[in-house]
Amino acid sequence: MISVLTKRADFLAANSGLRNARTGFVLLTRPNDGQGIRYGITVTKKIGNAVVRNRMKRRFRELLRAALPTQGLPDHDHVLIGRAGGVERDYHTMAEELDKALERAREGKGDPAGGRRPRKGNRRR
Repeated sequence: MISVLTKRADFLAANSGLRNARTGFVLLTRPNDGQGIRYGITVTKKIGNAVVRNRMKRRFRELLRAALPTQGLPDHDHVLIGRAGGVERDYHTMAEELDKALERAREGKGDPAGGRRPRKGNRRR
């Protein structure tokens, strides 16, 4: 069964899982102790106004509905984080990228954490 993540704690927990970045999105996957396939979508205000963000969320929702029943990791949380490049991207291109990201996650491969920028509060002076 596929369900939707609603609690902030689940999104924060997914952040400690595997991370696969693509041009239009970042896919986070994390085991969820036998709660089935669950997904969540995050699109921040950096991406654009409400119209743009909602369009992106609709596209992500459709991508996940198509991919997760066959390619989703069993008993894992899947979180898609929107990136600025994802608004104009072709739907089929994004579907292929999601397939590749899910395949890497299934193999246990993620992107190295070295590319992440420190948060504002954690900067050293």
